[in-house]
Amino acid sequence: MTMKILMLGGSGFVGGHLTRRLAADGHRVTVITRYAPGARHLKVVPGARIETLDPYDVDALAEVLAGHDALVNLVGILNERGFGGSGFRRAHVTLVEGAIEACRRAGVDRLIHMSALNAGNGDSHYLKTRGEGEARVRESRLDWTMFRPSTIFGPDDSFLNRFAGLLAISPVLPLARPGARFAPVHVGDVVEAFARAAARDDAIGQTYELCGSETWTLADLVRWVARQRGMRRWVIGLPDVLGWLQGRVFDFVPGKPFSSDNFKSLGVDSVCTDRGFERLGIEPWGMSEKAVDWLSDTGRQSRYRRFRQHARRG
Repeated sequence: MTMKILMLGGSGFVGGHLTRRLAADGHRVTVITRYAPGARHLKVVPGARIETLDPYDVDALAEVLAGHDALVNLVGILNERGFGGSGFRRAHVTLVEGAIEACRRAGVDRLIHMSALNAGNGDSHYLKTRGEGEARVRESRLDWTMFRPSTIFGPDDSFLNRFAGLLAISPVLPLARPGARFAPVHVGDVVEAFARAAARDDAIGQTYELCGSETWTLADLVRWVARQRGMRRWVIGLPDVLGWLQGRVFDFVPGKPFSSDNFKSLGVDSVCTDRGFERLGIEPWGMSEKAVDWLSDTGRQSRYRRFRQHARRG
């Protein structure tokens, strides 16, 4: 059955992939964005429509949502502009409350919500507010489905590519919480899980943890990225006191590539205790199996990137 789906956060990394995946199933997707140029890459997706409005405006959101079959919420931030957690609370709690109210006003029962592994655990504002957002969804009395992915990677991510960029400019990379464990999950597997859950009634009221097939420490992951790029780099694991200090210093760096809140989040391993993919009939990729396609000097994407560079020089 084809559906009409409204998506919050659809212009971001996961949203772009999910819009294309849902469109492949024949669904019509309305992507809500405050900045239309940021979503122009989705205009070519069959069945996709871009609506420019403030997602915190419940009246406007309810008006656009009317006539849809489901709302998908992908909104999340890894860092806030200020301090104290208010930015996290606005994105992870206030927006969720508004989305739930908009669903009620528009008569839309189906809500698919992306949270994060360890939501509600640890000391970081990120994880605490993720947990509060989940609580609002569970209390909503809507037909909800919840996803808790580990760190998501893909060719256009801000995770592996950020480390690749840092490694490219420095022979030494000091790393906070080097022993933190991750099970990075490929964006293609994540959007497949969303697509399958949207089509299944037995996914209602379920929470799915999503992890890739491999578990890495942060230090091993960064060293692997360096090897794929053919770089000889010194990755130095910092003791916690220096890692905390690094986070405090980066709190004041424009763009916050790292922060004291990130440091706190890394205190909880991002690995699954539930086999969410298995419950949906999906066998997930591992990072070393998939990311090599675009990170490696011998990978297909790398060859294509070098070809384009040479073409521009010509």
